[in-house]
Amino acid sequence: MKFSVLALLPALIASAAGRPAENLEKRATPKVYLAGDSTMAKGGGGSGTGTEGWGVYLPYSMNIQVVNDAIGGRSARSFTNEGRFQTIIDAVQPGDFVVIEFGHNDGGSLSTTDNGRTDCFGDGTQTCTSPTTGETVYTFVFYEVQAGKAIQAKGGNVIFSSQTPDNPWEGGSFTYTPSRFVGYAQTAAKAIGAAYVDHGQYVANEFQALGLSTVTSFYPNDHTHTSPDGANVVAAAFVKGVLCANDALAPFVKNSTSSVPGSCI
Repeated sequence: MKFSVLALLPALIASAAGRPAENLEKRATPKVYLAGDSTMAKGGGGSGTGTEGWGVYLPYSMNIQVVNDAIGGRSARSFTNEGRFQTIIDAVQPGDFVVIEFGHNDGGSLSTTDNGRTDCFGDGTQTCTSPTTGETVYTFVFYEVQAGKAIQAKGGNVIFSSQTPDNPWEGGSFTYTPSRFVGYAQTAAKAIGAAYVDHGQYVANEFQALGLSTVTSFYPNDHTHTSPDGANVVAAAFVKGVLCANDALAPFVKNSTSSVPGSCI
């Protein structure tokens, strides 16, 4: 089951709207749902073995249940088109949290071919036509805003989390240049008044502090998918961002801000 991508198009970047479900009674014990790609998913999704997604380690820092619905190879577009956002929306109850983090599979070009994952370039209401299927393709921001508004309408809390970096030590020296999807995630958050965690920057800061040797060991097969140890660090970086922002999820974190490595940004 898919939800309509057309209904919200005219008001995509409207000022943050009030949440129609604000007055609903909240679930006594909320859940955290995770929507993302292989870097968040169980098993890590990378080629070969020895990888794990950071979402697997988030439950160790939470006092509430974490439901990891991330799946490898997905983008904001394909997660929408496959009905995976809708599955989460259907499950959400008032007071629940949904962490949305995409970007690794959203790039590419729609000029000649279409892998079903690439979004239309832009940060608003731009549209493209798939050269392969004729599908109208929307922007990363549109897909995220659409899902976020539907979650808010159910009384859920949305946290847009920025794309985590590929190995910033891959070239032998530290380099982190955020992709455009980092900024797009923040744009989506502002559009609907949702929480935002710059997960990419928090991870980059911690990886810089850990150094070349340690971080290189976190990438057993390629420069994107982390080992279990790496995933644990990435999960802690997300927790740090939540605590530093002191958003609505923070009271459900077991750790204190000072006990999680790194500094607030």
